Amino acid sequence: MMLSAQRAAVARSTAATGKMWPRDLISPPAILCAAIIMSLGAVMLPVAEANDTTHAGSPDNHSVEALESTEAAWPAKTHYRYVMVDGQRLFYREAGEQHAQTIVLLHGYPASSHSYRELIPLLSGRYHVIAPDYLGSGYSDRPDPEEQPYTFDRLAHYTEGLLKALGVERYSLYIQDFGAPVGFRMLLNDPDKLQGLIVQNGNAYLAGLTPARQAFFKKAHQDTSQAQRDTLYAFTGQQAIVDKQYLRDVAATPQVMNPDSWTHDLHFLETRSDRVIQVQLLQDYYNNLLDYPAWQAYLRERQPPTLIVWGKNDPAFIAAGAEAYLQDVPDAELHLLEAGHFAVEEKPVEIAKYIVDFMNRLPKVE
Repeated sequence: MMLSAQRAAVARSTAATGKMWPRDLISPPAILCAAIIMSLGAVMLPVAEANDTTHAGSPDNHSVEALESTEAAWPAKTHYRYVMVDGQRLFYREAGEQHAQTIVLLHGYPASSHSYRELIPLLSGRYHVIAPDYLGSGYSDRPDPEEQPYTFDRLAHYTEGLLKALGVERYSLYIQDFGAPVGFRMLLNDPDKLQGLIVQNGNAYLAGLTPARQAFFKKAHQDTSQAQRDTLYAFTGQQAIVDKQYLRDVAATPQVMNPDSWTHDLHFLETRSDRVIQVQLLQDYYNNLLDYPAWQAYLRERQPPTLIVWGKNDPAFIAAGAEAYLQDVPDAELHLLEAGHFAVEEKPVEIAKYIVDFMNRLPKVE
């Protein structure tokens, strides 16, 4: 009924004004988030689905039954802003500035902060939420990759600069896909800034990559032939983005994946330069595998409060990578979701529910 009401509302507005909703700023997913919250009122966020699996690393972790008491909260307005960092203009989405606790959402490949268009309204009624576009992604500047190559060190540098420019001193960090190497670099550079770590299909362990996937990244890094560059370039094309990224893990339920996701990404992969940026990052990815031991040492030594919500149907970043975190952070809370690599596209409400419960148990920020 919610979806029907949403579609009816859009139809009435279109008929009355003769205009369609702006795709990004006032999108159907944003309306859906509002509809969810309005329909719930002060009731509850839904509990986990039967096919989801919970591995509680700590006896203090809350049960699914306890999550039924999580009340919905009205979202804050999301703003779409820019900030200058080292001469480059970086785009970010921001909502809930009035709240003390900050959550920074780091996106993956081949996406941008647009990935979090549904999650942000589900969190912004309680938290200050920031979702940046990396340098070279989304609405952020994209300096010529031929003049200076794109690396994860470079992405982390600019993302740190964005948070510094905004005056963010402490934050919880949500990392997915490319967000893991960006985020762990930020944590190693300034470990005291982290309040809590939220991991969604973001690898820090070789166990999370099949041997074939490890070989792919190694070859991407070491093979500098034109044939290999052409292979990686094709990986950034339309068919690969749609079929091998977004629709790969939802073959039985493609209707769950919003086509705005790949339409938005492909808009920012239109030029050769846009695609070369992503090729260079794929070539640099193998350095992350070499850095895994340092990231794991950070986790062992710092023992950050950690929530893991992982789409267990992801054949690229497999569920063993989620379970591997428990080796170094045994008190981490782990939920394996009936979802794929882009779990936040499939189950934003369920992920928001786990985040709210997790954040409620963190020390309060004054």
